[in-house]
Amino acid sequence: MEALKLLVLLADEVLIIVLFLLLFPQLGLRVPLWAILLLLAVLLAKDIAVAPYVLRGSLERKPEVGPESLIGKTAVVLEDLDPEGIVKVEGELWRALCLNGKASRGDKVLIVGVRGTTALVECREVTGENSVEI
Repeated sequence: MEALKLLVLLADEVLIIVLFLLLFPQLGLRVPLWAILLLLAVLLAKDIAVAPYVLRGSLERKPEVGPESLIGKTAVVLEDLDPEGIVKVEGELWRALCLNGKASRGDKVLIVGVRGTTALVECREVTGENSVEI
């Protein structure tokens, strides 16, 4: 998969080489070598800037907006989850369904999914950068 991504990334350079060095001279069109090299340098600089995002899979990250972006974050219980209630996550109130028991007001729960407008949560010890305070 990485090799395919790299080939797609380098496709414009290959096209320039084929056009300017192979096809255009056969048609009687002469382009100065310095112009070809300048164009290739600009395209390579673009590839160097874009490559880390393409090759590391940054284009395949989890969503940063929408309900799916809540998955993996911590919510604070505002209304007891028995098994349904209200939680607060990132300043928003969400109806929640506790999948593994009950949670009391003030408890922290982990969002493991979203079904419509209901956050699916689990009671467990949660720590980390996604923690949210009231």
